[in-house]
Amino acid sequence: MKNREIFSKLKKSYSSLLQRNSKKSLENEKIDLRIDQEIDAEYEIVKIQNVGFADPLALQGVLILKTDEGKEFPIFAFTGEVAQYITNFLNEKRDSLPTIYNMFEQICEESELLLVKIKIYQSGDALRANLYFTGKKDLVLRNFRASDAVALATFYNAPILIRKELLKEKPVMN
Repeated sequence: MKNREIFSKLKKSYSSLLQRNSKKSLENEKIDLRIDQEIDAEYEIVKIQNVGFADPLALQGVLILKTDEGKEFPIFAFTGEVAQYITNFLNEKRDSLPTIYNMFEQICEESELLLVKIKIYQSGDALRANLYFTGKKDLVLRNFRASDAVALATFYNAPILIRKELLKEKPVMN
């Protein structure tokens, strides 16, 4: 239980650090992974603007990622269940984790790993993401579903980065 308390304190410190440093300028990414790592110039930090469902039965999720400058990117074609988890995590409801996220959290805690960021990119017709961890050892998990990566980033309050070329100006409505 002592490791869990230390890890919990590290998570809180990390979240606090991210809030203070979220406005850093974009520069080339360093090779080593650190909590205060600079952002790759090909990516931009986004926040979740909206989460919802694409159908009345809540089977398909939709979310909008948005930059501070107003550029947006929609993500859809993922399960409504994941959309609900993302909504819960945004609302600080982390008490009823699904089994896979709970397992993932326990593995990270036991390995003393912390999610530093995710990077979303397009691979063919699909959106994929790399997950960057730091701790005793630096680790990059590559080519995972973007929706799952967003859910984990939301759970851990980690930055979400997306390739700049995917972002679009918000359409002006007349």
